[in-house]
Amino acid sequence: MGIKNQQKKSKLGKKSRQTKWAPVWAVLKKYGVGKRVHPSTMTRNRRSWRRTKLHIKPRKQKKSHFG
Repeated sequence: MGIKNQQKKSKLGKKSRQTKWAPVWAVLKKYGVGKRVHPSTMTRNRRSWRRTKLHIKPRKQKKSHFG
């Protein structure tokens, strides 16, 4: 796997953790058993693999032939 692909995968991993979704146990832990809260209240960004693309570009590398 190339360097560009590794950078892209690490950025995608970070973005996937920011999805509009949270597990039920995390909601219970944060708000308590009595509260009925939607899991999306804990996360900020909405992600959809159909609707929006992330357009992640790899970092710019220094060109080796310039010295």
